[in-house]
Amino acid sequence: MTNFPIFDGHNDTLLRLHKSDDPPSFFEESSAGHIDFPRAKKGGFGGGFFAVYTPNENYEVEPEKYLTEDGYDMPLPPPINHERALTCTNALASRLFQLEASSQGRFKVVRTADELEYCLKHDVMAAIFHIEGAEAIDTNFDALHVLYQAGLRSLGIVWSRPNQYGEGVPFRYPSSPDTGAGLTDAGKALVRECNKLGIMIDTTHLNEKGFWDVARLTGAPLVATHSNAHALSPIARNLTDQQLSAITESNGVAGINYAVNMLREDGGLGTDISLDKIVRHVAYIAEKFGVDHVALGSDFDGTTVPDSLKDVTELPKLVDRLKAHGFRDNELQKITHGNWLRVLGETWK
Repeated sequence: MTNFPIFDGHNDTLLRLHKSDDPPSFFEESSAGHIDFPRAKKGGFGGGFFAVYTPNENYEVEPEKYLTEDGYDMPLPPPINHERALTCTNALASRLFQLEASSQGRFKVVRTADELEYCLKHDVMAAIFHIEGAEAIDTNFDALHVLYQAGLRSLGIVWSRPNQYGEGVPFRYPSSPDTGAGLTDAGKALVRECNKLGIMIDTTHLNEKGFWDVARLTGAPLVATHSNAHALSPIARNLTDQQLSAITESNGVAGINYAVNMLREDGGLGTDISLDKIVRHVAYIAEKFGVDHVALGSDFDGTTVPDSLKDVTELPKLVDRLKAHGFRDNELQKITHGNWLRVLGETWK
């Protein structure tokens, strides 16, 4: 492992494997998707938040079909029901634990910051069980407690659709993230229950009113696992300076997403962009809000990434570009993994 093992804020690799009729083994190198174990080792990828996400049926994120005069405005997809979400959540979580069981000690689902630190130091890929969109969780929180005992340590209250807890932002450019109502009463209770258990709350995909509800309620650092700077790319998914300031004041962190439309100034979907677009978002947050409050949150296997970063093997090039920008070694350690370690240590029980 390099001096800068990358611990990543978000990937959708479990869903990619789940959706494939005949997926290649995660422990064999292939050209499928962005992440497998051999390619991760080549790229210095030490692990990350492995998302469990239930997609809408017959729905694809295709903003190019909803063009406006100056961008796009894709409507929110409809809600999904609890039973379907719970079934899908169990299936993807099972796949995560099967990866751990078949890994011969090379892959571990971590539940404490000490376990994560050990994995990064000893070349074991670390995975955090993360749920993106809380539809699988009943409002009595019975499922939340069971999932916590299974290993759940991070929860995104919403994806970009409404649920019983709140509402996500649409795929809209240009737009502020102030696109709907805040958390429901059940959503506020969910924040409190996660705080009690020590489950990290992820504000990515949450609209601005929901973000501020979390900020008022939580006693933990504010986190957005895969969101960028709205000042550089004014898409609804990105964070305003006011939100980034709140994250900073809480000693939290934002993980920079590699999605091309969240990196580009024009919100465009073209992939022919350089790694400097990623560096620019990292540097903006580091220079304006402090290097302690920015990390990486690729969205590998869940989004369209720049051609200059085709998959996880290209991560050393990104580290080189961050070095070339002027980040020192101690700062690179924070950006690549140290800030995640700090925030999780302050959040988990």
